[in-house]
Amino acid sequence: MHDALAPSKAAPAGAASPRKPATLFAWVFFGLALVFAALAAIRGDVFFLRLACEALIFGGLAMSVDLLLGRTGLLPLGQALFFGFGAYVSALVLKHAIPSFWLALLVTLLATTVVGAIAGLIAIRAKGVYFGLISFGLAQVVSKVVFNTRELGASDGIIGVPVPQISFVFFSVDAASPVGFFLVVLAFTAVLYLGLTYLLGTPFGHQLAAIKANESRVPFLGFDPWHYKLAAFVLAADVAALSGALYPMLRGFVSPELMFFQVSGNAIINVLVGGTGTLIGPLYGTAILTLLRSVIGTVTEHHQLVIGVIFIVSVIFFPRGLIGYAIEALARRNSRKGHPK
Repeated sequence: MHDALAPSKAAPAGAASPRKPATLFAWVFFGLALVFAALAAIRGDVFFLRLACEALIFGGLAMSVDLLLGRTGLLPLGQALFFGFGAYVSALVLKHAIPSFWLALLVTLLATTVVGAIAGLIAIRAKGVYFGLISFGLAQVVSKVVFNTRELGASDGIIGVPVPQISFVFFSVDAASPVGFFLVVLAFTAVLYLGLTYLLGTPFGHQLAAIKANESRVPFLGFDPWHYKLAAFVLAADVAALSGALYPMLRGFVSPELMFFQVSGNAIINVLVGGTGTLIGPLYGTAILTLLRSVIGTVTEHHQLVIGVIFIVSVIFFPRGLIGYAIEALARRNSRKGHPK
């Protein structure tokens, strides 16, 4: 347990750092995304650009799930609550205040931090499956309230969300541009990934790992696990909400369905298929399953059955996830090269 809280020891000369394989897969993911954007721009393929944007947006939700499930040991069955909350806050700002990309993100961040802290104070008092059930219940309550609130569009949601101009220092990007908005979402996802990766490498991240390993022993080391779990819960809520804030900019509408359990369930499946506790695995899992849902959905209306079979096979044969397994295999290979017999 002490090792989980302490900085990792220096690796022997020639040995590969455990983080290097994950970093390699991250470079590959974002590199392939840039290649895809270039090819799609040349072909003028708007549909797959929009689909890829959606995959990246839901990939942010999957990373927030992985922060709780893979790094803290908390199963969030209602993480869609914050994704949908961020989408609604962003839509309200864009439609009824100022159609500003940065203002929508700022208001979403501030509002979600408050809501996430309140929800966290309720949820993290429970452990194990009870935490999951409480988070699920919170999402169900809020989604039903939104579903029946006429001022929020009720079951129809909020439609006609204006497309913002995304202003940077020396240039601006029109969110209506498929290639431009894809690159913005890709950069946003990369910032989220890099920020979370850095944070999990700090003492805060080591303490979350210790809580997952054995929460009952953490207080004996002088740390209060309750505070760290609350911080992780709020951070995960912010990541999910900021990702959700991009959704109305892509689709032009939001609906209560964004808070439904199916969205939370899909995010958990994406994490498990990609690789729990890797952060980059959930992005791969979301991209793969989003593409499969789209392709298989054009062939049969029973595409969820196919996705279910893929999920079961992945869990049975790759319990660490596809990317998690690949990262471990690459790390073992590098370790053997670093320690020749």
